Amino acid sequence: MVERLWKIADRVVDLSRRGMIMGVLNVTPDSFSDGGEFFSVEKAVERGLRMAAEGAHIVDVGGESTRPGAEPVSIDEELRRVIPVIEKLRDKVDIHSTPLRAAQDKFFISIDTSKCEVAAAALDAGASIVNDVTGGRGDRDMMSLVAKRNAGFIIMHMQGDPRTMQNEPRYVDVVSEVAVFFRQQYERALDCGLDPMAMAFDPGIGFGKTPAHNLALLGNMERLRVHDRPLVVGVSRKSFLGKLAGSAEMGDRLAPTVAFTSLLRARGADIFRVHDVKENVEALRVADAILEQ
Repeated sequence: MVERLWKIADRVVDLSRRGMIMGVLNVTPDSFSDGGEFFSVEKAVERGLRMAAEGAHIVDVGGESTRPGAEPVSIDEELRRVIPVIEKLRDKVDIHSTPLRAAQDKFFISIDTSKCEVAAAALDAGASIVNDVTGGRGDRDMMSLVAKRNAGFIIMHMQGDPRTMQNEPRYVDVVSEVAVFFRQQYERALDCGLDPMAMAFDPGIGFGKTPAHNLALLGNMERLRVHDRPLVVGVSRKSFLGKLAGSAEMGDRLAPTVAFTSLLRARGADIFRVHDVKENVEALRVADAILEQ
């Protein structure tokens, strides 16, 4: 089995035999999946603690919606939304008290942002991973900041921006084009001083992709691999799942999400960004147990 390690601050996570679940914590009034359900600090912290108790290895805190058509928010507003949540989560989570996380006794907070100022403040507040939907292209100082702060870095691919990304996305060969983007950003990150072990890559399912593009990427995970770096996938609750399942109901997207967690672990994915933590933790543990045989 190929050794696959991810360096996050002063820790190294071995993803060779155990994958990771990243819980989505949207501190926004307009996210596509929860519609502002966790917009207040108190509700967001409560939700984050519950995800930790259910076995999430990472809680990914975001203060700016990236749903199709979403408008950007100011730096000050994004800071106001996310920093109190990260501070309180960091203070309250006991990483040794959750039996569901026993297989990988580590807990991390991630900041989902493309703004360098927000990332810096989040790292100060207790985050140790930066999840950038622009893959380092949105803010020219982001990669240098992550390198200086020794944080984990998730480089995601997105065609366009949230306002325009679903306006007829086009590729000649989506798998090859995303793979080339990953290789280019890997080299750029090295030039900025980033430790290669700190990088992970996310193909950005639904970010400037049609359902056909999504399926092509999900069916060819290993073609996207860059120097044995971890692969992150986020299909949770996305609209193409409803189309595959033949239902327009948000509640009917849970089972397809869980199915993809199991299948994609076998196809080479390492980190799964999900809304429903408990069910996906269980699916991942079963998949890992089978893959160990």
